[in-house]
Amino acid sequence: MKKYLFISAVLGIFLARAQSADSLKTNHKVTFSAYAELFYTYDFNDPTDHLRQNFLYSYNRHNEVNLNLGLVKAFYQTENLRANLALMAGAYAQDNMAAEQDGLRYVNEANIGLKISKNKNLWIDAGIMPSHIGWESAIGKDNMNLTRSLAAENSPYFETGAKISYTSDNGKWFLSGLILNGWQRIAKPEGNQSISFGHQVTYKPNDKITLNSSSFIGNDKVKKDKRMRYFHDLYGSFQLTDQFSALLGFDIGAEQKLKGSDQYNIWYSPNLQMKYQIDGKWALAGRLEYYNDKNGVIINTGTPNGFQTFGYSLNIDYAVLKNVVFRTEARGFTSKDAIFVKNGDFRQGNFFLTTSLAVWF
Repeated sequence: MKKYLFISAVLGIFLARAQSADSLKTNHKVTFSAYAELFYTYDFNDPTDHLRQNFLYSYNRHNEVNLNLGLVKAFYQTENLRANLALMAGAYAQDNMAAEQDGLRYVNEANIGLKISKNKNLWIDAGIMPSHIGWESAIGKDNMNLTRSLAAENSPYFETGAKISYTSDNGKWFLSGLILNGWQRIAKPEGNQSISFGHQVTYKPNDKITLNSSSFIGNDKVKKDKRMRYFHDLYGSFQLTDQFSALLGFDIGAEQKLKGSDQYNIWYSPNLQMKYQIDGKWALAGRLEYYNDKNGVIINTGTPNGFQTFGYSLNIDYAVLKNVVFRTEARGFTSKDAIFVKNGDFRQGNFFLTTSLAVWF
């Protein structure tokens, strides 16, 4: 109970100060927002404990209505200062923040940014921030598909550190460099003294095309078992017609096999996502994906061929209101090894249905 009171008090102080400052200068702005997404998933492998795959972190409960993500956020901005504070709850928060300290498990964002140039859009931001890696976020309504791709589920959703970023005057280029606590970390694990680094370059030649390159370099293990990890995320988003859009993505990573080794374990994941907006209410979307982690760097199966898995999905969306969407998705996995449990046996396939209802304001 004490930790909830503490978080509430911090949020109250932040908002009170922001509102007080806003009353002094009219160019200050405080924006409040909220998001909630309920879901139901039926997994045909029928796990008895209702917990599904250990490599999924969203919508990962079987045969029960649950909250995937509930989020409240305050955003404060002036000409030279910006700040975000967002608190969350739900199955997503429970699964993604399991390695963090108790007092940090409900923090989605907590960051402050300062503009360091009078004439250019150049900022330094520090704190807990959304990840600079990937084409999907934890907020379901912003993604083509209902559930997250294997690539998104197994790369950082969030990060902690500092970044310097620049947006060109015409808005076409975004560049940033980052210093991070680690691979999806708020607090570093005991025994790890490494600093990690990252970059992001986004190019938008027009309002129909987005090209992005992001990277991570660092060690996420204790000092005695230090292994350098190198990761690159590349994707392109294309609005091909007024109704049809597509996304192509490719992630690849390499990690040293042993401390100081010149040999690396490689994993990679290509993705294709497509969406067709039927009208103002209805939309169809699909996904084809493959994830190869033979040596178990990210997903360790303990089987001869590791995690080599194809995935496919098809979802249909209905906009109930302008800020309410109901979605239904059918999704399946097929793996080279029998890694999915059903009735006490291991099988190569897994199929499941998910529905969700999301609201935001």
